[in-house]
Amino acid sequence: MEEPGWSTDAGGAVYRSRDPVRNLRIRVHIQRVTSTSLLLQQLQQPAGQQGKELISLATFSSHPAASGNCPDDEEEAVIGWQEKLFSQFEVDLYQHESACQTPLDRQYHHEILKLEKSGGRKNYRIFTYTDHDRFTNLEERCQKVTSSEQEVPSFLAERMANLRRRRQDRRPTAGSVLKSRIITWKPSEEFIKNNHVINTPVQTMYIMGDLGPYGTLGHREYEHVLCTVKMDGNGVITVKPDFTSTKGAYRIELDGEKRELWRYTVENASAQVQREEEEREQRMFRDLYSRHKEYLNGLVGSDFEMTLPGALRLFVNGEIVSAQGYGYDHLYVHFFLELPSRWSSPAFQQLSGVTQTCATKTLGRDNVAYFSYPFTLEMFFTQEDESEGSLPLWPVIYFEVLSLDYWQRYRVEGYGSVVLPAAPGFHTLTAPTWRPTELGTVSELRRFFIGGSPELEDMTYVRVPGIFKVSSASGLVPLALSQILLLSQETLGVTWARFQPAAQWASPEPS
Repeated sequence: MEEPGWSTDAGGAVYRSRDPVRNLRIRVHIQRVTSTSLLLQQLQQPAGQQGKELISLATFSSHPAASGNCPDDEEEAVIGWQEKLFSQFEVDLYQHESACQTPLDRQYHHEILKLEKSGGRKNYRIFTYTDHDRFTNLEERCQKVTSSEQEVPSFLAERMANLRRRRQDRRPTAGSVLKSRIITWKPSEEFIKNNHVINTPVQTMYIMGDLGPYGTLGHREYEHVLCTVKMDGNGVITVKPDFTSTKGAYRIELDGEKRELWRYTVENASAQVQREEEEREQRMFRDLYSRHKEYLNGLVGSDFEMTLPGALRLFVNGEIVSAQGYGYDHLYVHFFLELPSRWSSPAFQQLSGVTQTCATKTLGRDNVAYFSYPFTLEMFFTQEDESEGSLPLWPVIYFEVLSLDYWQRYRVEGYGSVVLPAAPGFHTLTAPTWRPTELGTVSELRRFFIGGSPELEDMTYVRVPGIFKVSSASGLVPLALSQILLLSQETLGVTWARFQPAAQWASPEPS
C-alpha cells in the first residue's frame, strides 16, 4: 500500500479551547527516510521509467541509508505544554556547574543530575525549548517575513525584529522609587532595544529535532524547529505547522554531502473528553450563565414602570448654558416650571432651581456669563375627556436673571420664559428677558448705590398667566398684558438653554 504524499503546506492553524492548557498533549513522530541522492536519481529518470509522479516511502525503505541502519532513525514523543525535554547539547552544557550563570541554568543543572541518576534521558533527537529559554527570545528576533532564501529585511522588518513579544510578569510595587529618569532626551540604540517591549500575554513553546548524523548529536547546526506552539490568555492556541491528522507528513531536507531526508508528523494527543464529562461541563456552564443572568436581573429589577394608558410622559434633560447682554457682573439665574391644568409631576420632582453665580467674560461687545447648569424634569399629562380634540397647554419655564455685588446686594436684571418644545430631539432655545424700570435718573442711582429694583410679585406675569382666560368674542385684553406693555424695556438680555425632551405616548386600551 502506498503511503500518502508529502505535505507542502507548512502554515499554522489557530484553535480556541476552554480547557486548561495543561491538558494539551502533542505527539511528534520523526523518521529518517533516506539520503536525498536516491530521490534525485528517481526524479532525473525519464517520465516513462518513473511510472508514477509520486514516489512512495516503501521505495525509500527498500534502500538502506548510506550510513547503515541505526536505532535512532525513528523516534516518537508525547509532549505536554511547557514540558522541558533536554537536548544532548544542553545535557553536555548544564551538567557542569561552572557553566550555570542564571537561576534557570542552575535549575536545569539539578534536573540533569537527577536524570543521570535515574538512567538518563529517554529522548534523543526530539527535545523542547520552553517559554523561559534563551532560544525563544532569539528565535522571535530572527524570524523571517517571507520564505525566500534571498530575503533582504526592510526597515520595518528590522524594527519589528527588535520587539520582544514576551509576557511581563513583573508588576511595579506600591511606593517604589524610580531609579531612572522618567524622560530620556537622547536614547541610545541599546536603550531602545531594552525598553521597546510589547506587553502581550503570549507564551511560546518550540518542539525541536536534532537531525545530526549518527554519533554526532548535540551540535547546534543540526537543530531544526519541528513545531511552534503559542497560547495567549484568551485560550487561543496557534500551532505551526498544523497537525498532520488529515494530510501527509512534513519533510526536512538537510544540506551537505549526503543531503538526508527526514519525515515527521505532528498530532494532537490530548485526552478526549468523555460524553458524561462533557454533559456535566455543559450543565455547569448553563448553571453559571443562569446565575449570572439572575444577578443582572436583580441589579436592573423586574418591575419596569410603564406609562398609564391615555397619558403622556415627558422627560426633559436641559442645560442653562449662558447669559449675555447685562450691565452688571456676577450673574445667577432663578428658574421654575409652571404646569398647566391636567399636568402633574412626581412627588420627588423639584420644579425650581438656582444656578451658581458666574463672573462674566468679554465676548465681542457683550459680557457673557457661562453657567452650564444641567437640570432634569419629568411630568405627566392626563386627558380627562378623550373626545376633546384640542391640544393641551404646554409647560413653561420662567427665568429670573439677577446680579450680586461685593456687598451682597442683588439686583433683578431681567425676566423671561420658554415654552418646552413639543417635538422630541435636541433643541437650542433663546429666551429674551426684560425688567420693569421707573422713570428718571433717581431710580438708576438708587439701583447702583443701594441695590434693588422694581420686581414682579408673580413671575407668571412675564407672559399671559395661565389663570386668565381670554374670550375672543368679548375682545377683552387681560390686565396683566396691559401692565406689561406699559413697562419699560430698556435692558434686554439673552439666556441660552438647551433642552432634550423625550415624550412617551401610551394609547388607551381598546374596549
